[in-house]
Amino acid sequence: MKAPFSSYLNGIAPGLKELITLLRGRYDYVSVLSTDSDGFSVTISQRSRNVSHETIATERGTVVRVYKNGLYAESAFTGFDPAKAKETFESITRELDAQLRLLNANGVKAYETGILPDEARTVFAEKETGRLPKEENISALVDKLSAVSDQGMKDGAAKGLNVIDFHVRASSTHVCKMFLTEHQDLRQSYVFSEGMAAALVAGEDRTEMAYTSLSGLGGPELFDHMEDKIPEVLRIAKDLISAERVVPGEYDVITAPEVTGLIAHEAFGHGVEMDMFVKGRALGADYIGKRVGSDLVTMHEGALCAEDVTSYAFDDEGTPAGDVTEIDRGILRGGICDALSALRLGVKPTGNGKRENFSHKAYTRMTNTMFDSGTSTLEEMIASIENGYLLEGMQSGMEDPKHWGIQCILDRGYEIKNGKLTGKVVSPLVMTGYVPDLLGSVSMVSTDRESFGAGACGKGHKEWVKVADGGPYLKAKVRLG
Repeated sequence: MKAPFSSYLNGIAPGLKELITLLRGRYDYVSVLSTDSDGFSVTISQRSRNVSHETIATERGTVVRVYKNGLYAESAFTGFDPAKAKETFESITRELDAQLRLLNANGVKAYETGILPDEARTVFAEKETGRLPKEENISALVDKLSAVSDQGMKDGAAKGLNVIDFHVRASSTHVCKMFLTEHQDLRQSYVFSEGMAAALVAGEDRTEMAYTSLSGLGGPELFDHMEDKIPEVLRIAKDLISAERVVPGEYDVITAPEVTGLIAHEAFGHGVEMDMFVKGRALGADYIGKRVGSDLVTMHEGALCAEDVTSYAFDDEGTPAGDVTEIDRGILRGGICDALSALRLGVKPTGNGKRENFSHKAYTRMTNTMFDSGTSTLEEMIASIENGYLLEGMQSGMEDPKHWGIQCILDRGYEIKNGKLTGKVVSPLVMTGYVPDLLGSVSMVSTDRESFGAGACGKGHKEWVKVADGGPYLKAKVRLG
């Protein structure tokens, strides 16, 4: 079925268009983003059952952006009454004019930016979904996920594991967004869902949390087979509870697709967010057209380069979704950009202007960040390593875009000796390095590829949005500690 577009947004559209006409008499450019996104989140453990009708992306509200004399201002509000467009106009113009006066005040240096284009365009996109979050039987879902938790405890005990708790989480969001200008009318509707299963296990001298996730475009049907994740979680738990500490040093490694995605996100995700180019805070600006990786490294970014939780039709500034080749056979070709940063840099926006919600500023943000596949098999890659590790499971990561340092916290590594897995597991792991050195060392890339969208990304310490990343298995040389 098609995910139906919001009747609420359709109902307020005529009033918002009237508001735009009123504002255009005062400002040189006007755009409106209105959102109406609903969903739920269910978290189950042996000790609690929690249900929320909010997710990271649930919201309802409107933000108006205007332009005058080289400067932009915005006003966000809720509860718009389409019959009172004039009253809203009078209210928000006081706020918008105050912002513009402040930006023009003595001693304030603001970015002077050109006017955004407003070419005639119409989009109406309703993506496929199996079920809708608002129609899901939450009581039945809670019972289903509770049964998964119970089964995880039972199966863990059967495998000799001391499982303290087995957590299951499921969330689903129906996103509806409408972007309007004097000449544009863009509307989109899609559903994304994400889930996680995790086991907290105890050993003689430690406790460990093992987890696995799933995500994708579509509704709560994603959770119909959550029990299929139990064996994987328990396998990981068994590996972690017996893991040893790694001897720090430089190793040949194979990164599993989830770890590959973390590298993509941290190495050349944030590093080529071009709002950082405007501020002079990213080394990537000096490397466009230069080599930053081996010939085997090609990386894409965009809502169209994969299908996962951030695969939309247009971004929060009305720019069509894109597919940017950031690295082409080792050469850095370009980055991603929101609309205003694109104007300041003299480039085209890439469809990466995203807001945490309607009341937050739009920044350049990642969508799907993916390494391309290669020609090797995982078996060939393992056979090529004399002393190293197969790295699986990501915890977190960070980078310094100004100096290209990268740090990734990984779940576990499986030892490889003389081309074979030995059965030894090391955990936890910290992978560090200089991004061009890491990508320059990539010597094999597998034929398969996966994406992972069960997480979120902050801009600095805030501004959380949904992202997805991934790729194939990579063979590289890294420093582990």
